Amino acid sequence: MLFYYGRKNTYNFIYKFGIFLSILGLLLLISMWVGLIPSNDGITIQSTQVKKRTIIQTVSASGKIQPEVEVKISPDVSGEIVKLFVREGQQVNKGDLLLMIKPDTYQSILERCEAALNTTKSALAKAKAQLIESEANYNRNKSLYENGTISKSEFEKIQASYTVSQLNVEDGQFSVISAKASMREAQENLNKTNIYAPINGTISRLNIELGERVVGTAQMAGTELLRLANLNVMEVAVEVNENDINSVSLGDTAIVEVDAFLGDKYKGLVTEIANSANVTGSSADQVTNFEVKVRIIDSVSFRPGMTATVDIQSEYAKDVLSLPIQAVTIREDTASEVDKQECVFSVNDNKAKIIFIKTGIQDDEYIQIISGLSDSMQIIKGPYSVVSRVLNDGSKIKYE
Repeated sequence: MLFYYGRKNTYNFIYKFGIFLSILGLLLLISMWVGLIPSNDGITIQSTQVKKRTIIQTVSASGKIQPEVEVKISPDVSGEIVKLFVREGQQVNKGDLLLMIKPDTYQSILERCEAALNTTKSALAKAKAQLIESEANYNRNKSLYENGTISKSEFEKIQASYTVSQLNVEDGQFSVISAKASMREAQENLNKTNIYAPINGTISRLNIELGERVVGTAQMAGTELLRLANLNVMEVAVEVNENDINSVSLGDTAIVEVDAFLGDKYKGLVTEIANSANVTGSSADQVTNFEVKVRIIDSVSFRPGMTATVDIQSEYAKDVLSLPIQAVTIREDTASEVDKQECVFSVNDNKAKIIFIKTGIQDDEYIQIISGLSDSMQIIKGPYSVVSRVLNDGSKIKYE
């Protein structure tokens, strides 16, 4: 019995050990196939030639479509909306009457101001009449005082009365000016109960209904009644990361793709770049973006709020030497003061030769070669793991 169990344990050990060796062998074969472990006859590589291409470097961002010109309309006065002449999506012209706020209160204020103005005008007329009387009395008694007929104290009382009459007229004139200003203000507030379109455009958003009460801008921010926009000129407001914002300039061209129009691409132009950043998130994982506005040049009936992706073409290089991006890696350069530099590996008699290079702009596939290479040179481009970690200067290579 003990012999049976001993043989069984031995068989189990041999079985598990065999599985382990099989897995290890498979891993070694895979490593050699991808180039992590070089075989005796060389590392398997893929190569390409240095070629001249046109490279367009882009900055990608997403955002929302909005009108380039959109006016938010709020009332200057408070009250109830008694007439509403427009609906959302309606076209209006500059000067069209959009809505009316109940004018009764402001009409009453205007009438009171008008009555107050008439009262001050009447008071001024009375003061002028008193001034005429005081002036005549003063002139008569002045001659009597000079002839010694009346005493000095009596003349001083008459003189003081004349001065008071002059001041009463001056006070009345100021009161009339104040009353006229109050009346103009009341008239202006009454006029503001009618809301007119400030520009030609479309009612892109209507936030109120007939009978609602609204708050004027004299009290806090006021109620936003509606938005009036020119939907013929649309733009995309996107958030560009701080690492890419220096690559974007006013006037850069862009390709716009709208989710609602899949497969279609539209031309765009950068018209505005924010100077201040929008910071979101906590201090540990803050994201700093800058708002960039891209005008859509093509005339398409977009709706405000649609989602769009923008590829801003920030750099352009025509007919420049280039390589696939995966062909460029980083290695230490013992001949340079810089610890690590960009480099490629060329094919030289079945061996890899390291060449340090200087690169420029890049797109999604290719990178510009500024110096270090010439046209039609054969360069190792893959596999990526071989180029990035395995290859060294003088490594033996072979083609797939």
